[in-house]
Amino acid sequence: MRAVRVHTPGGPECLVYEELPTPEPAPGQVLVKLAAAGVNFREIHQRQGMLQEPLPLIPGREGAGTVVELGRGVASHKVGEQVVYYGGYGSYAEYVALPAERAVKLPAGIDARTAASVMLQGMTAHYLTHDSWPLKRGERCLIHAGAGGTGLLAIQMAKHAGAEVFTTVSTEEKAALCRRMGADHAILYTRVDFAEEVNRIAGPRKIDVIYDGVCGTTFLKGFDVLRPRGLNVVFGRSAGAAPPFDLALLAAKGSLYMQYGSLRDHSATPEDLRRRAEDVFRMVREGWLKVHLWQTFPLAQAREAQQALQERRTTGKLLLIP
Repeated sequence: MRAVRVHTPGGPECLVYEELPTPEPAPGQVLVKLAAAGVNFREIHQRQGMLQEPLPLIPGREGAGTVVELGRGVASHKVGEQVVYYGGYGSYAEYVALPAERAVKLPAGIDARTAASVMLQGMTAHYLTHDSWPLKRGERCLIHAGAGGTGLLAIQMAKHAGAEVFTTVSTEEKAALCRRMGADHAILYTRVDFAEEVNRIAGPRKIDVIYDGVCGTTFLKGFDVLRPRGLNVVFGRSAGAAPPFDLALLAAKGSLYMQYGSLRDHSATPEDLRRRAEDVFRMVREGWLKVHLWQTFPLAQAREAQQALQERRTTGKLLLIP
């Protein structure tokens, strides 16, 4: 098969498109011929060596395609079945072998590209808005990087719950997209201090919860916009790690809460995984959760895809097509 591998950490040039043996499914696994693979910031961190994973490695956390072979003992899936998955199984490839219990059958009306676009980021938006802080009508949330894949889905879920949605973006075009998806207030952090602008708009009733996938440049300022006992949920770090801070700051700002959330822990069992994925697919099938696919790239152009994401030229989802 053809796949993309990282042999040494570094820039996009470290993504090498090469020929590799097609994997064979071990007992309990399925072999999937991929139709689409998602591109996420975590793969950039893999390539850069930030995650300290053994090399060489095939990047990629999510994909969708067709089951073409069953490992010994697999009875939950059939050859020819359409499935989607997320996890560290190396999605920048034509084929992937993964545990059968982590492959979710596609429901009618959901194609492979839609599934690959919504699996990881849709379930992330789901646990943020349904578990970390289950939004209620009239509450206020701030979603950083609203024009990204998770951001656009979280905006829609938050608005569907009846929340007032604040979001941060870098350009007016991204702001307009977020407003179309339901954001009430789209703040251009490239022009104004986002914390000052949020507080100006919000007035005395501050933000209930922040959903932050940016972290490095947004983390500490977030505490300035939260109401007493509000929650700051970090779920990614596209701008780097959070700076060190004294926990006493949480008390000084109003007995605040914080969480560093992971989809891994919110889909730990096969039952949790299926329940959350099926709920996201239900939202898509009902028509109110819109998937914004920015662009597809051939698998051989993984470098270009990652570069576009890293330079923040993208909105919504990017896919690699084997």
